[in-house]
Amino acid sequence: MDNIIVVNNSILLNSLTKLRDKNLKSSQFRKEVSNIAKILLFEALRNEETEMRKIQTPFVESDFPSLNEDEYVLVPILRAGLSMMESCLKVLEDAKVGFLAIKRDETTLESKVYYERLPHLEEKTVIILDPMVATAGSITKAIGIIESHNPKKIISLNIVVSKVGAEKLSKFKNVKFYVGSAGEDLNDKGYIVPGIGDAGDRCFNT
Repeated sequence: MDNIIVVNNSILLNSLTKLRDKNLKSSQFRKEVSNIAKILLFEALRNEETEMRKIQTPFVESDFPSLNEDEYVLVPILRAGLSMMESCLKVLEDAKVGFLAIKRDETTLESKVYYERLPHLEEKTVIILDPMVATAGSITKAIGIIESHNPKKIISLNIVVSKVGAEKLSKFKNVKFYVGSAGEDLNDKGYIVPGIGDAGDRCFNT
């Protein structure tokens, strides 16, 4: 599973432990998700290519390394992915944002796309935002849709990935997954255990 990178960071682990607490308020839940998303993004972009940009400092004009933020597209999977979007936009302020709404049928566990709004993705670096990967149905559909637009590269940021989910993600050799935890179990309803519960419900107090 070389394409799945578990980010070993003590601050991330501390936030993840807070998320596991069922009594955590929605406002605090969103805060910890945002913290983790930012850490995952830093790790994912650690070795990105930079280009030189001319800057006038208080003393001299010179060239300095810079990311071309316009080449990045954030794609949160609604609803829960929205909780990761804000902190990522604070890092990549000029990135574009697309949206995919994918809902899992709680009986069949099948994932269905019910809303798609994506900017131009060809030759862009697309960053998928989805806190939970349980059966991997939603993220598999998302990757399929994004790949059809011929992006330069696909990166996925995920907080918790189940063992079943990790096995399915490992097949996407052209996608890098940066995750907070991987290898957790699934119960008979398809929820990750111990996990953090339904991230969308907990983020938005529903």
